[in-house]
Amino acid sequence: MQPILAIEHLRKQYGSVVAVEDVSFSIAEGICFGLLGPNGAGKTTTIEMIEGILEPSAGSILYRGAPRSRRFLQEIGIQFQSTALMDFMTVRETLQLFSQFYDRVEPLEALIHQCDLGDFLDRYANKLSGGQQQRLLLALAMINRPQLIFLDEPTTGLDPQARHNFWQLINGIKKRGATIILTTHYMDEAEQLCDELAIMDRGRIIARGSPAQLLHEHFGFLYVCLDRADCEQAIDAFPDIEIQGERVFIRTQSAEQTLQALIGLGVSLGSLTVRNPTLEDLFLKLTGHRLRE
Repeated sequence: MQPILAIEHLRKQYGSVVAVEDVSFSIAEGICFGLLGPNGAGKTTTIEMIEGILEPSAGSILYRGAPRSRRFLQEIGIQFQSTALMDFMTVRETLQLFSQFYDRVEPLEALIHQCDLGDFLDRYANKLSGGQQQRLLLALAMINRPQLIFLDEPTTGLDPQARHNFWQLINGIKKRGATIILTTHYMDEAEQLCDELAIMDRGRIIARGSPAQLLHEHFGFLYVCLDRADCEQAIDAFPDIEIQGERVFIRTQSAEQTLQALIGLGVSLGSLTVRNPTLEDLFLKLTGHRLRE
C-alpha cells in the first residue's frame, strides 16, 4: 500500500550549519507516527519542511505519491505548540472564522462534540484554561476534516488529567482513519499513542520502528532497582549497573538470581522494584540524555 507521506534524503542547511542531514522515512496511512528528539535534534525543522513552512535544501517530500500541491494544503491540519488566539473572539466565533478558510469543513456541531467544547463556546478564546485552549486548537486543526494531522507537543504544560483527556481525543481521531504526526516530550505519551517512532539526534534519524520493536531490539534484560543507601555495600558485586541520583539500577536477565544474590549480601529489599526497560531508557541509551533535557 502506498504511504500517505514519503520523505527521501531530506536536508536543511543554514550557512555552514546543517540542521537536518539525509533524513528518509515513510508513514503508512491511518497510524500515529511519533518523531522524538532532544532540543536541537532537527525534528522541528523536519516537521516544518514537511508542512511547507520551510523550504528544504535538498530531498523530496511526496504526499500520496506526488509532490505536494494545493490538495496537500487542503487536506492537512496543524496544531502548533504555541498559537496566539485572537482577543475578543469567542470559541464559537473562532471556529466560524477558521471554517471559511477551506473548501470542505467538518460540521461545527460535530467538531464541538468531538473536542468537548460545549461548556465554553461563548467564552473568549484567549481566556480559556490550558486544557481548554488545547482542545480548541485541536478543533481548529481538524476543522477541514484533514487526512494528515500534525501535533507539535500538544500536551506541554497540561496537568495529568488534562493530558489523559487529550489522549482520548487523539485516539478518537485515529479511529476515524486520520494519520497523525506527533512530536512530544513525554515518553509515556509516545508509548500510549504512537504506532511507529523515529528518534532523531544531531539532524539524523538514529532509530525507527514500533515501540515494542525498538525495545526488543535494544534491550535483553530487566532492571532491579534499589535505593543506593540500601545497597551501597553491594554495588561492586554487580558489574552491570547504572546509578541515577539516589537509585541504583542493576541490569539482569534473571531477576530471581539477582534477588538471591542481594539477599546473600545482606541487602535490605525494602526499596526494591523490578521493571522492564522503557522508551525513556531507550532514548537515554541512544542519545546520552533524557528526552525532557
